[in-house]
Amino acid sequence: MKNSECTVYIMFKNRCINKFRKEKEGWMLTSSNGTVYPCTAEQMVSHLLPALAGLKGPHVTVKVEPDNMNKKNNVSTEI
Repeated sequence: MKNSECTVYIMFKNRCINKFRKEKEGWMLTSSNGTVYPCTAEQMVSHLLPALAGLKGPHVTVKVEPDNMNKKNNVSTEI
């Protein structure tokens, strides 16, 4: 799977906090209020690492979903 073929979600319980998507112009961050910001790969990683390390709390998860959500290839992963 390539970066441009999936969407990365940082979730708090069942609610999306941030959504990251790789577009032609680079990474785009969509916040929980729907605002879209451009961001660098380094900024994306700086949002992901605290969630992955458990520093954001026990109810924060990271979910990666392929953009072609066909059931045969569904590889959603929660960490």
